[in-house]
Amino acid sequence: MNTVATLDHLVLATPDLAATVADFARRTGVAPADGGVHVGRGTRNYLVALGGCRYLEILGPDPAQPEPVGPRPIGVDGLAVARTVTWAISPPDLDAAVAAARAVGYDPGPVRAMSRRRPDGTLLEWRLTDGDTAHPSGLVPFLIDWGSSAHPTASTLPVAPLLALSASAPDPAEIRPLLSAVGVELPLTEGPVGLSFTLDTPHGPVTFE
Repeated sequence: MNTVATLDHLVLATPDLAATVADFARRTGVAPADGGVHVGRGTRNYLVALGGCRYLEILGPDPAQPEPVGPRPIGVDGLAVARTVTWAISPPDLDAAVAAARAVGYDPGPVRAMSRRRPDGTLLEWRLTDGDTAHPSGLVPFLIDWGSSAHPTASTLPVAPLLALSASAPDPAEIRPLLSAVGVELPLTEGPVGLSFTLDTPHGPVTFE
């Protein structure tokens, strides 16, 4: 497969969006921008550009929405504290990337369409993979395709350049072939399941887990 899939965004999920956004601003000196709501999903997000076409999504429950019919995305309902839960990559061709991964034994999950409306009214639409339920750690990224929609970084966002992204897993050798199947690499060490990233901020390098 074409292995030039690139990092699209990181997801820092939280049970209390306002508190986590405030904590992020306190620690970094960078105030995340309101990204908008996921109507019917019960969530909204705040965004920070990471340099290039990459960004951080801080995702949490939206108290202005009614309780959703099903669970909120990315396991938000099960969180006790804010945590980096997963990451997304953007392959040159989403459908071809999914087919290539399946051909080598890894299923990224079904592809589905989603959307959200920015506070300025702009509708953003994208397609993404749901992720492989057999490997729910979040260490293997989901795939996303923005199609003809504006990318979130096309709007004016506060910036905190990404310095590093790494992860740990009880058995890194189990995860590496899955990363290879979707065309990416990730520094992995042995340890509890976890993702961490470090940003260059006005307060100096700051790491989030």
